[in-house]
Amino acid sequence: MKTLILGGRVMDPASGLNEERDLVIDDGRIAEIVPPGQSFAGDFERINASGLLVVPGLLDIHVHFREPGFEHKETIATGAASAVAGGFTTVVCMANTKPVNDNPETTRLMLDASKAADLARVFPVGTVTKGMVGDERTDMGALLAAGVVGFSDDGKCVMSAKIMYEALLEAKEHDAVITVHAIDDAMAGRAIMHEGEQSRKLGFKGVPAAAEDTMVARDCLLALHTGARVHIQHVSTRGAVEIVRWMKGQGAPVTAEAAPHHWLLTDKDVGDGDPNFKMAPPLREDADREAIIHGLADGTLDNIATDHAPHDAESKSKAFPDCANGIIGLETSFPLTWDLVRAGHISEMRALELMTIGPARVLNLPYGRLAKGEVADVTILDPNAEYVFTAERIKSKSRNTPFLGRKMRGEVVRTIVGGATKYRRDA
Repeated sequence: MKTLILGGRVMDPASGLNEERDLVIDDGRIAEIVPPGQSFAGDFERINASGLLVVPGLLDIHVHFREPGFEHKETIATGAASAVAGGFTTVVCMANTKPVNDNPETTRLMLDASKAADLARVFPVGTVTKGMVGDERTDMGALLAAGVVGFSDDGKCVMSAKIMYEALLEAKEHDAVITVHAIDDAMAGRAIMHEGEQSRKLGFKGVPAAAEDTMVARDCLLALHTGARVHIQHVSTRGAVEIVRWMKGQGAPVTAEAAPHHWLLTDKDVGDGDPNFKMAPPLREDADREAIIHGLADGTLDNIATDHAPHDAESKSKAFPDCANGIIGLETSFPLTWDLVRAGHISEMRALELMTIGPARVLNLPYGRLAKGEVADVTILDPNAEYVFTAERIKSKSRNTPFLGRKMRGEVVRTIVGGATKYRRDA
């Protein structure tokens, strides 16, 4: 059946369209985007979007769905369910599974699981190094042929500049992107939060901002010298923002992302050691938070990514020094991003750019647009809906988030993937 989305405000950052329109979906693609009031003959599913935003399906190019190996935390199916509930039609899974995704067999397993789930599109990245050990490069050509969309040892830093340099040269041959977890492991050691006043107060070993800044600088310089594309993941320091800004000005083919928790929270929110505020990189200081917001506004940062990192209750209920890093984020990303709009930090169109065409451009994914002939990935949003975010709402298998009980404003009404509805608020 064809689908009509009627009377919504269609916003497409790729083209700049921002007007009330009717949108026609036929055979999985966008057939028409036309002014309202026209008549349509034939059998249609009609969706009333009056007062709502109709936008390209959201993209998140940095999630952890844990399968294979850690299915008690998340599976590709439960992660994909969380994705569509958050308005995401395409997500990209990191490779730190068990086994890690350093081989075509694991890549195909992940793609098969995505196909079976039939919810959001789930694309894997392959590792930069075998076993994510950091001393031997993977076969990029074989992994790309199997279906990966990029490369990352996320969760670990590729500490050897020589290995990273060689990996970038090979990635350039394939026109592939390497996305980097830019934390100097030797400098960070076994630290568990940001090094600062709060870590000293709690008596916890801290991760200095320099551990991130130095690796961001190194990988940006390697991008500049090789001409290969580097994407900096989960930027958390003001120094990293400034380095990316400067290196872009020098012509380095560098992009970068930020996660909502790094512009919303600081190390002081850790309190006396709440496990739901432990993540890597850690929550930083207020000046870092403000720098990230400025970077999102001025184009230094190219996309928003959640770093969705589900953990079972046992892993997150341990004392702060021993609990796992990370939080879930797919189902809170839109309302938390829209808070930046309400605060006047970024425009509505810029917020959507950071969640649609921005991430699509980073990995050259053919999504993130609303235009005639494009794949019908569409998200319908209610920016004014108010609710309390509770555990009962969560579609992810895990519940590790610092935002439980938070009053949210902004809700996903419907998520359409390839012309088929995969999530409805009222279902």
